[in-house]
Amino acid sequence: MLPTAAIIDATGLRLTPQEKALFRELDPFGFILFARNIDTPAQVRALCDEMREAVGRDALITVDQEGGRVQRLQPPVWRAWPAPLDVVTAAGLEAPRALYVMYRLIADELYSLGIDSNCAPVLDLVTDATHPFLKNRCYGSDPTRVAELGRAVATALLAGGVLPVMKHMPGHGRTVINSHHALPRVDTPLDVLQATDFLPFKELRDLPMGMTAHQVFSAVDDHAATHSEAMIKLIREVIGFENLIMTDDSAMEALEGSPASRAQAAIAAGVDIVLHCNAPLVDRRAVCTAAGEMSPPAQARAAQALALRRRPDEIDIPALEREFDALMSGAVDG
Repeated sequence: MLPTAAIIDATGLRLTPQEKALFRELDPFGFILFARNIDTPAQVRALCDEMREAVGRDALITVDQEGGRVQRLQPPVWRAWPAPLDVVTAAGLEAPRALYVMYRLIADELYSLGIDSNCAPVLDLVTDATHPFLKNRCYGSDPTRVAELGRAVATALLAGGVLPVMKHMPGHGRTVINSHHALPRVDTPLDVLQATDFLPFKELRDLPMGMTAHQVFSAVDDHAATHSEAMIKLIREVIGFENLIMTDDSAMEALEGSPASRAQAAIAAGVDIVLHCNAPLVDRRAVCTAAGEMSPPAQARAAQALALRRRPDEIDIPALEREFDALMSGAVDG
């Protein structure tokens, strides 16, 4: 029996008896953690152990630990990280190294807790239209440079035993609307998108996992990319991404319909895994049931991604911390 094509979350610091029973019954592919799930290192490790024990396998556990506003692990227990765009601005020509060091240290924090995935790099381009909810999470406006910086982030995570999830395919930077609250629409011609927004994803198409954007591209069709069969086909055939595709949070208000219908639409469009967050138990059940078992191709892509999990390279943490501080202050020659 294959896992359910879903990634879901927990309500608190430990699993409730009802969550344990649900996870055991429905066997979601993986889990995602939020700030409400994080208190102490021992508690996070125990929660991750409970999640994996419930499904009876070494399931993927992911998190959003980008830096800036989007970091679930917080001080005083863990480091406070600047927003990625602030790192790029401060480090200048040394930005690839600065991002590598930052995300290698993030990977160390995650791996030590049993978290083996991070929803990064963010490959969306900064434009004049980019909504503030996204802008400083990005790496810049030049597609080639963003691809270079995204590669540094992904390489650092992989070296630390953490699977990267590039987002938001095929590009979310032109949105003037926060997709947590409404569905953005982009009317840019397809040839322009291919030369700009799509390029970083094409350059990093070898990464193991990618996340879709809840955004309409009118040059393709009138559906959110997450629910667009034509867009998923474009991601596969034009961008050339053949690995595991997961949705952005399907509970976001950009999508219409019930939790079950949203999950069904994503799977029908060709997405491999439905991510559903911040929902009551009844909705998590509905999403898992609607998503169904992972298809054999999705399972093959998942196995290929999970095979990249590895023991981290050894690092000198104090030395990397000093290097990052120097890079952020401009004290490193380069």
